[in-house]
Amino acid sequence: MPESLKDSAEAALPAIAAKVVKWQKASGRNDLPWQNTRDPYRVWLSEIMLQQTQVATVRDYFARFLQRFADVATLAAAPVDEVLGLWSGLGYYSRARHLHLCAVQVMERHGGSFPTSAQELQTLPGIGPSTAAAIAALCFAERVAILDGNVRRVLTRVLGFAGDLSLALNERELWRLATQLLPRRDLSESMPRYTQGLMDLGATVCKASPVCEVCPLAPLCVARRLGQMQRYPVKTRKVRRSAQSIWLLLAQTADGCIWLSKRPSPGVWGGLYCCALFDDRESLQAALPKHHHAALHELAALTHMLTHKDLYLHPVQVLLPKSARPSADGAWVAASDWPRLGLPAPVRKLLMQVSGSPTHGDASA
Repeated sequence: MPESLKDSAEAALPAIAAKVVKWQKASGRNDLPWQNTRDPYRVWLSEIMLQQTQVATVRDYFARFLQRFADVATLAAAPVDEVLGLWSGLGYYSRARHLHLCAVQVMERHGGSFPTSAQELQTLPGIGPSTAAAIAALCFAERVAILDGNVRRVLTRVLGFAGDLSLALNERELWRLATQLLPRRDLSESMPRYTQGLMDLGATVCKASPVCEVCPLAPLCVARRLGQMQRYPVKTRKVRRSAQSIWLLLAQTADGCIWLSKRPSPGVWGGLYCCALFDDRESLQAALPKHHHAALHELAALTHMLTHKDLYLHPVQVLLPKSARPSADGAWVAASDWPRLGLPAPVRKLLMQVSGSPTHGDASA
């Protein structure tokens, strides 16, 4: 960045917080179901759900979770399989397992009350620096910076921060600048507004394709002045995608039971219930007596995308007697019971297709 622009960006730092706070109050998002509260349970739940997931998807899940788990004590007391069942379709299932474990630790270590500082919140399972800061700032007005993906985009553009964020040194420097930007007065009001405002800007205005005309920070934005909004943030290290083919045996009985077993963790769909999985059709066939091979019915293949992996799924349907065991581990689960279990989204969708049972939750993710 040219020295003149760098000096200009540094000089603009004190004005940024005031502009964000004012904009959030007038034009930010103020009608989301987890807003207008300083209840750390609700804020924490929304922050975990919103990781890698769109607001429109989270709305329904958030409402269902609160209906079943009204507070952290109820969540901690529930079986983890029930939590995974309600989470089914949101993806990134380690979030649900950490959610339950975190609730248990809040009850056991903190007497049912969330810690009030970002530093202590980070000691809980599944709560990283930015999530901890969001809870502390929104609920307890702590003067601490958030730096999720959307906020990184806002701040690197406004400041013209061209450091490669795949390097820890540059990541720390951006945290330092983000902390320097924080409000210094009326923190009980300004910290929640500012924190929410940065989230709102990143989600609705300073998107991948920004709408600079309505951005309150446009007059101060270095990237806009340079006409290089797409340059930021800079991160050169790319995660390589991989691919895996999986054959799924959708085994069911005449009365509608489905054969399911719990997946090992870590691994694909770890901790979730799933039908028997195989590396190829030959292995799938070998798991069944030969007289069942003629009954195998191959369904249309589909692709399911995980964060860094593409799964090529080959579902095969078969009707079996209850005496059969399609895999070493597992059990026949009644048609009235399996929809409540934590199932991978594509598996739930396939089981709905072959069983005709009513769905449970949103399996679109």
